[in-house]
Amino acid sequence: MAVIDVLNTKAEKVSELELSEMIFDVPVKKGVLHEVVKMQLACKRAGSANVKHRSDVKGSGVKLYKQKGTGRARRGDIKSPLLRGGGSVFGPDKRSFSYKVPKKIRKLALKMALSSKFKNSDIVILEMIDLEQIKTKSFVDIIEALKIKKALIVTGQKMEKMEKSAKNVPNIKVLRYEGLNVYDILKYNTLVLVVDSINKIERRLLS
Repeated sequence: MAVIDVLNTKAEKVSELELSEMIFDVPVKKGVLHEVVKMQLACKRAGSANVKHRSDVKGSGVKLYKQKGTGRARRGDIKSPLLRGGGSVFGPDKRSFSYKVPKKIRKLALKMALSSKFKNSDIVILEMIDLEQIKTKSFVDIIEALKIKKALIVTGQKMEKMEKSAKNVPNIKVLRYEGLNVYDILKYNTLVLVVDSINKIERRLLS
């Protein structure tokens, strides 16, 4: 089992914790990490090219004039693609770039990302972050005591006071364990895990 120190908000060691080797001591393969990060970024991507088709154009559906007897071409409504301001026929539509990587690969990549942080000593285990009120300065004091600058903080439950206190702090992101993902783990230099999140992460990845 991998053993790591548990710190309090003053960066003092209070105990030790054993981490599962099946999650925090997995051989890291860059190709697997790359594939999952590429998928996450593709899913975030949004196609911007878009036109209005006949059904999207605002206008009356009333026939412009009678079908026969005028000597003019037969017209439907004002939204016809043949008229100025009408809908487009073959214009580009929004495109989805998202795709899926198999669930087993996503789980494996998450284990590898956590293992890479542990092997590089970029994981900090916190006993608890308990703020009395929503106050950015109180949160910044904790960050400075831990000597971390660019960090992802993972909690095991909703911690509204801390989440709101951290909102305006640059290069710090607070995430609940359900949203833990490969891209965020690799993006931030330090991974801070609140103790109550570890069992939930292990249960999620070992199920």
